[in-house]
Amino acid sequence: MKLSLGLRRTNLEERLYESRNKRISSTNILAQVQEIFEQETRREEAILEEIHDGNDGINKFNLELLESHRIFHLSDIEKLCIEYRLRFLDSKFFKGEIPYETLVRIKALESAQQMTLKGFKIVAPSKLFKLENADDPLMFAPMGNDYFYLIHKWGNDLHPLRKLLMWPFKHLENFIGVLLAISFLIALLIPDGLFSPKQTTTQFFMIFFFVFKWMAGLSIFYGFKKGKNFSTAIWRSKYYNA
Repeated sequence: MKLSLGLRRTNLEERLYESRNKRISSTNILAQVQEIFEQETRREEAILEEIHDGNDGINKFNLELLESHRIFHLSDIEKLCIEYRLRFLDSKFFKGEIPYETLVRIKALESAQQMTLKGFKIVAPSKLFKLENADDPLMFAPMGNDYFYLIHKWGNDLHPLRKLLMWPFKHLENFIGVLLAISFLIALLIPDGLFSPKQTTTQFFMIFFFVFKWMAGLSIFYGFKKGKNFSTAIWRSKYYNA
């Protein structure tokens, strides 16, 4: 036999309304929410303005509140840029879209540090920057003494062969080595007897030498015409033809 005590089941939705109405009246909650949203919008607009128009600056971080694995020295960034032929420039030169998640991370870092971040830097391929005439961005905030704090990485990862494909453009020595190898292969493809009935070793190396001169001439012409340079020279340059 069940004993009914006349108790009513608890309605969680009603209890939630009661709890909220004790804190704030329903007539004021829309105004409060709207004010919060407007404050966040103004804050995000200020961050975007700093990213797109900001100048150099140093952020005085509270190091105890930072994630140590996100701190990088300029030499680490330089090595990455040279190996993958990337640029490391002020965020004001960046022409790509800044994802909302990046703004969220900046706001969270600013709230934790109780400061406004400035002097943003970005690592990305040249095509993502608005370069002056002379697929995987990383955003940093400068800490001083050539140290930078990684805030966010977005976009697609680089092609797995990009490092290999960009290897010839790291240094002049790399480029010459590749030209020599290509010239040697082209010389091997030239049929024996094209210039004489029986080709000697001396004649082969003469052909190889002329092929190399031809390849080097085309490369120099293309390089000067397009304003190209090696990765060691351009990784921090804001000029297209530097």
